[in-house]
Amino acid sequence: MSNLIFFFDTYALFEIFRGNSKYTSYQDVVPVTTIFNLAELNYGLKKEVDSRVADDFTAKFLSFQTEVSFDDIKNAMSFKIKHKSLSIPDVVGYMVALRLQVKFLTGDEGFRNLPQVEFVKK
Repeated sequence: MSNLIFFFDTYALFEIFRGNSKYTSYQDVVPVTTIFNLAELNYGLKKEVDSRVADDFTAKFLSFQTEVSFDDIKNAMSFKIKHKSLSIPDVVGYMVALRLQVKFLTGDEGFRNLPQVEFVKK
C-alpha cells in the first residue's frame, strides 16, 4: 500500500495507538488528518493514559495534518445535521478527504458504506 494516501480519522488513530492488527497494513501509507482529529485523539488518550504518552503519540501525526477550509467546515456541518451521531472532527475530516479525493480510514459505524470510506473494524 506504500505511496497511497489515506485520511486517518480519530477512530483509526485510536486503533493504531491500541495496536489493532487490522490497521497494521496501513503503516506504510501516507496519513493525512486535521488538527481537529488530533485534538480529539489527544483528549481521548489523556482520559486513558498518562498525559505525556498521549502528547507523544499525538505529536507523531503533527506533520501529517492538512488545512481545513471554510467550505470544508460548511459542508461538514450540513453533513452533521443528517448524521448527528458523528463527531465534529470526523465529519470535518470526511469533507477534507472528499476534497482531497483520498480514502477516509475509519471503523466508525456511522461512516460504513459511505463513498470514499475504507471501513476497518476490530
